[in-house]
Amino acid sequence: MNMPTSNPSDWPATGALEQTIAARAWAHGWAISRSTPAPLAHAGYWQIQVGKPEQVRRYVLPELDPDVLRRLVATAAGPGVWLKVCAPPEDVAPLLSGDWTVHAPEFLMSTPLAGQAESAVAGYLIQTGQVGAIVVAQVVTDSGELAAGGQAAIDGAFATFDQIVTSEAHRRKGLGRCVMAALARAAVDRGARHGVLVATEAGAALYQALGWAMVSPVTAASCSAAAPAA
Repeated sequence: MNMPTSNPSDWPATGALEQTIAARAWAHGWAISRSTPAPLAHAGYWQIQVGKPEQVRRYVLPELDPDVLRRLVATAAGPGVWLKVCAPPEDVAPLLSGDWTVHAPEFLMSTPLAGQAESAVAGYLIQTGQVGAIVVAQVVTDSGELAAGGQAAIDGAFATFDQIVTSEAHRRKGLGRCVMAALARAAVDRGARHGVLVATEAGAALYQALGWAMVSPVTAASCSAAAPAA
């Protein structure tokens, strides 16, 4: 599939889920995938209590509401607080204070799921399994070395694909495609009908080639400031 431009945010959204639906599915699926409490719904955003030193909590905004974002910047800032805003950085950054760092571009994507045949690569074996609501796919070498892997969190009709990684020594062999196909098939077998994920710029190119559609740019920002006084 030919990409219309090198900028993923300019790719067409043909076949994409509606933005708020995709963002909600991703927020809830990400929480399942990372074993955090379910997101708490607020007016204009979801709050996820991640509970790790590098990320205490995150706020997911399904669209850019300047009033909501300004309120979060003023009242929810603190070390380890992250924002994920479904909007381009040029629209989000002017609303942030100097305590926030804007990170590399990300992209919310979706696709209708089908029971894809798992492509095989000579010298590798695809393994799948399930832990609770999470399906896992791994590609290993004949000697048992882990070459690629990923997981998808199943939440009703939605599967959130997460942590798709190929080891440096095994890249450019189509193993990422193998992982995605195995996860899609496992998700469909468990009732999922739509896939969602948030990709890096490099990852978005792979997923777009696999038929995933762009839903929205995502601006990620983290805060290093002290928490506001109560």
